[in-house]
Amino acid sequence: MRRRALREDGSAVVELALLLPILFLVLLAAVQVGLLARDQLLLVQASRAGAREAAVTLDEARIREIALGSAPGLDPARFELGIVREGSQGSVVTVAVGYQAVVAAPLAGWLLPARVELTSTASMRQEVG
Repeated sequence: MRRRALREDGSAVVELALLLPILFLVLLAAVQVGLLARDQLLLVQASRAGAREAAVTLDEARIREIALGSAPGLDPARFELGIVREGSQGSVVTVAVGYQAVVAAPLAGWLLPARVELTSTASMRQEVG
């Protein structure tokens, strides 16, 4: 009995050493998914703010400024905005925003793509036009 106990000494440490890197990568992937979810929520807010502004103004630069201002933390260089108006006052205006989110966790790169395309749209009735 004593001989068997000696052979099992340290087996828990070896098991931990084998599993710890895998658990670390899964944790990094979970953090990255959380960051992507945050970016998507910011994008939804940006599309809503852009649609609200597009409903009351025709100035596309102002609409972009408002949409970007309502999404702090998003890189303006990777931010795209499109406006579709379906007529004049009382008609629908749709604002579509897109964002190229970069995967920030370098070790989780084999679990996730390098970039993720996020999109959101919002529509409101035009008050101008």
